[in-house]
Amino acid sequence: MRYLLSALLAVATTTPLLAQGGFRTIDEPPAEDPAALEEMMTIPRGTRVPLMLLNSISTKHAAPGDLVYLESVYPVVVDGRVAIPPGTYISGSVTQAKRPGKVKGKGELYLRFEQMILPNGVIRDLIGRVGSLDGRSPESFDREEGKIGSEGGAGRDARTVGESTAAGASIGVIAGAASGSTGMGLGIGSAAGAAAGLAGVLLTRGPEAILERGSQIDMVLDRDLDFTEDELTFDNALRHPGGSPNAGPGPDPNRNRQGNGGIRGRRFPL
Repeated sequence: MRYLLSALLAVATTTPLLAQGGFRTIDEPPAEDPAALEEMMTIPRGTRVPLMLLNSISTKHAAPGDLVYLESVYPVVVDGRVAIPPGTYISGSVTQAKRPGKVKGKGELYLRFEQMILPNGVIRDLIGRVGSLDGRSPESFDREEGKIGSEGGAGRDARTVGESTAAGASIGVIAGAASGSTGMGLGIGSAAGAAAGLAGVLLTRGPEAILERGSQIDMVLDRDLDFTEDELTFDNALRHPGGSPNAGPGPDPNRNRQGNGGIRGRRFPL
């Protein structure tokens, strides 16, 4: 009788705990997280995303931390499905900007990409770098370092000295002819023109590294991006939301070759 009362007391003590959900029977399966059952799509590391620059960047004004804004111009497809449609916005920043020197050295720009906003409003942080540069741009690009460099100024400097020398020679010939010493005037004028041109070169910086609005850049992803099925649902995914993007004419490959070696309106004194 004593043992029966002890058993009944143990059952009476355990029953409230079971009612409160404090215990789970051995045969009861664990609860499933609905989010974990959603199908996932991964955009793998190394994927290239064609972008168009929405704001201009120049070593003349840029500083580390300055923001860069771009927009995708061609769909990225993963496993037969559009994962990044046109009209996706990408933001990044300038990590380093170096101006060209007055005698030697080129302008240098380094960029990184940090965030993506899909047309349906889904936002994802990312890590990306420049993979290639617009073929129209006179800037150079080092894939190993990710460095965007300005065009060399040697040819421009040579043209500046040559043009100043020719102008000085012309003035010297005229002055020499008036005084009856054409040869001497030619020599003096040429020397004065060359000196003026060289002084102008030494006082002028080389071409800046410039990424103009409308330039096209390939971004390379440096880590995987994971999305759920719902996050990659788009309406009219292949149509740009605002029509064809128009961010300007893009880079001018001859911008450093116009006029006096790319410096418009400048004339060096003789």
